[in-house]
Amino acid sequence: MARQPRSLAGKVVVITGAARGIGASTATMLSRLGAKVVIGDLDQVLAEKTAAELGAEALPLDVTDTKGFTEFLDEVERRVGPIDVLINNAGIMPLAPLDEEDDAATRRLLEINLHAVIHGTREAVKRMRPRGTGHIVNIASMAGKAGFPGAATYCATKHAVVGLSESVHLELRGTGVVVSCVMPAVVRTELASGLGEARFFKSIQPEDVAKAIVDALRHPKFDVFVPGSLDAMGRITRLLPRRVGEWLVRALGGDKILSSATRSSARAEYESRAARSAPAVGKDADS
Repeated sequence: MARQPRSLAGKVVVITGAARGIGASTATMLSRLGAKVVIGDLDQVLAEKTAAELGAEALPLDVTDTKGFTEFLDEVERRVGPIDVLINNAGIMPLAPLDEEDDAATRRLLEINLHAVIHGTREAVKRMRPRGTGHIVNIASMAGKAGFPGAATYCATKHAVVGLSESVHLELRGTGVVVSCVMPAVVRTELASGLGEARFFKSIQPEDVAKAIVDALRHPKFDVFVPGSLDAMGRITRLLPRRVGEWLVRALGGDKILSSATRSSARAEYESRAARSAPAVGKDADS
């Protein structure tokens, strides 16, 4: 007999980087299901606007400030209650060939896409494990399972998030705390500005990812590919000899998905915002 889906009504759900994009879409769906959603974002003005539209709550959060991140989670628990779900969603994707990527961009990618996810996951485990319940959702990417030209460091961070999630999933076996790792294709948000399409690598909408996240919360599972066909494609290419697998990706245009946008004028505004997205890193660099 199939298990009944878990109810999300009344659950305290924290989503980082949820003022826009995947995070905002996920917050919308969870709010409609009766969850108590708290949005954490660097853009407090937009976060408050998004939260007001949902009847949710917004608190300022710079995920690169580890002390501030911990205090943010403490404040959520003081205001709303014990955290049932943490969705580590905040992330950036500046694009450039590795030899043209400056060190500041590398540090931002590592701090936001990886270290913040590690810290958020660790904090969630400390809070959830003693209670014997909770769900951690880490947003990775199909770039966490393969490499793509023009985004070497981004791919490295997403590979690391997949590995982190797999390890913590095994560490928490039998504790009542669940881990899910979400691996979407290109999602049509600001982060994907200037990116083209490729055969069999069609982009998706943030609502598609939000639905997959909600499904994973209601029916817990670790691997969450969006769309689900990415799993089959990945399995096929990994079974092939490397040269054949790489030829197949090139034939489908997968090697151009990210590299084609590295010099796109359509990405200028996003790249500028991404460069301002880690103030705590900037402070460290200046000291």
